[in-house]
Amino acid sequence: MSKDNYKLVAQNKKATFDYFIEERYETGITLVGTEVKSVRMGKVSIKESYVQVDKNGEVIIIGMHISPYEKGNIFNKDPLRTRKLLMHRAEINKLVGKVKTAGYTLVPLKVYLKGSLVKVEIGLARGKKNYDKRQDIQKKDQRREAERDYKVKNLY
Repeated sequence: MSKDNYKLVAQNKKATFDYFIEERYETGITLVGTEVKSVRMGKVSIKESYVQVDKNGEVIIIGMHISPYEKGNIFNKDPLRTRKLLMHRAEINKLVGKVKTAGYTLVPLKVYLKGSLVKVEIGLARGKKNYDKRQDIQKKDQRREAERDYKVKNLY
């Protein structure tokens, strides 16, 4: 993916801290015109959102907040409404099987613009335990300390 047609709009950094991401999927999303304009302006949040497969076999994202467009007046929709994600049937069936049997969950990782399209990257994730999170924090601290030492050495 080249940098000129890719623009990151929102990222869920907490997802990588709370979950082991096994697989990643790029999906489309059904939006109304004013929502697309808000996404292009970067007024979207996926921090408290999650993904699930409903009883009709459709993948939906719940809790994704897209701020109303200022000039949209009557065409604005509810900022927290559920939105349908666009995936192939085979991918959906694979996800349903893994979520039901292996104890995985689906989390949105990022929202971005790919050309003129709005895309959502979702991850098939397994929850981390507290000791896993502590190990991640230790690794980050060690890396930061090593970078700090390297920076100090290069100053002299």
